[in-house]
Amino acid sequence: MSPAKVFVTRAIPSEGLALLAAQVEVDLWPDMLPPPYAALTERVRGCAGVLTLLSDRVDAALLDAAGPDLRVVSQMAVGYDNIDIAACTARRLPVGHTPGVLTEATADFAWALLMAAARRVAEGDRFVRAGHWTTWHPKLLVGLDVYGASLGLIGFGRIGQAMARRAAGFGMRVRYYAASGPKPEAEAVIGARYADLDTLLAESDFLSLHVPLNADTRQMINAATLAKVKRGAVLVNTARGGVVDQVALHAALTSGRLSAAGLDVSDPEPLPVDSPLLHLENVVLAPHIASGSLQARTRMATMAAENLLAGLRGDRLPHCVNPQVYG
Repeated sequence: MSPAKVFVTRAIPSEGLALLAAQVEVDLWPDMLPPPYAALTERVRGCAGVLTLLSDRVDAALLDAAGPDLRVVSQMAVGYDNIDIAACTARRLPVGHTPGVLTEATADFAWALLMAAARRVAEGDRFVRAGHWTTWHPKLLVGLDVYGASLGLIGFGRIGQAMARRAAGFGMRVRYYAASGPKPEAEAVIGARYADLDTLLAESDFLSLHVPLNADTRQMINAATLAKVKRGAVLVNTARGGVVDQVALHAALTSGRLSAAGLDVSDPEPLPVDSPLLHLENVVLAPHIASGSLQARTRMATMAAENLLAGLRGDRLPHCVNPQVYG
C-alpha cells in the first residue's frame, strides 16, 4: 500500500519535514512566496493531508477541490483565521495548530519592540549608518523611560501574561483588559490588575495587543479608541494586523497622540511599499517574526507534523482547533 500523500505549503524547519518524510509522501511547495490560491487548489487535489501557514486560504472551495481523501488540515501557527473552521467541521476534518510553544518567543519580541520604540533604537541605528552622528548631545534621540511606567495589555492569554511577567522586572504598573473579564487566578500569580478598556487606554504609557483576530477585534484600535489613549503613549502589536486601523494609527503617530509604535504585523501583509507608515521615523517595523526563534520555529514544525500524522492515523490531534469533530 502506497504511503499517504500530503501537501506542505512551504519549506518548514527540517525537523518537521523529516517526521513527515519518514511516514508519508510529501509534496513540498518550493518557493519563498506562498502558493497562489489556484496552485494551492490544484496541489491539494487527492491529498490525505495538508500542512498550511497563515498566508494560505483554506475555505470550502479548497476543501471540495481536495476531495474525499482529505483527512486533516494542520496549521503551523497558533492562529487560524485563514481557515474556515466551520467548513472543516462540517466535513468532519480536524484542524491542528501549534499553541503554547511560541508564547515566550513572541513575548520576547513584543518586549523588544516596546523597548526599541521607547528608546528609539531603530532611529538611532539609521542615524549612525547615515553618517549623521557628529557628537554627543543632551537632546539627541531622547526616548521614554520604561522602568516604572504603566503597561496596558489588551488580551491576557498566554502571551499577555508572559508580557506581564517581563514588565514586573522593570517595576511597571501592569493592567490588562480581556473580553472574558477578570482572571483572578492569573492576577494572583502575576500581579497585573484588570481594568475596563477605556481606563486602560487613558492611563497606560505603553499598550501591547495580544488578542486573536475575529469579528469583535477587527480594527478595535481605531480613530475612536486612539482618541482615548494617553497622549504620548507607545503602541505595540504582535497580534494581527487587522486588529488596528492603520489609517487611524498613522494619524495618531503624526499628531503626537502616540509617540511611537512597534509593529510586527500589518494589514495586509506584507506592508505595501507605498504605505505611509514606512515614512514615519517613530515606527519600528518587523516582518511578522515574533515567533522567529530557532527553538520556537523548530517546535512549531514538529507539532504541526505530529498533528498531521495523528490525523492521518485517525487518532485525535494533540492540538485540535475543532474537537467537536470527535463527538
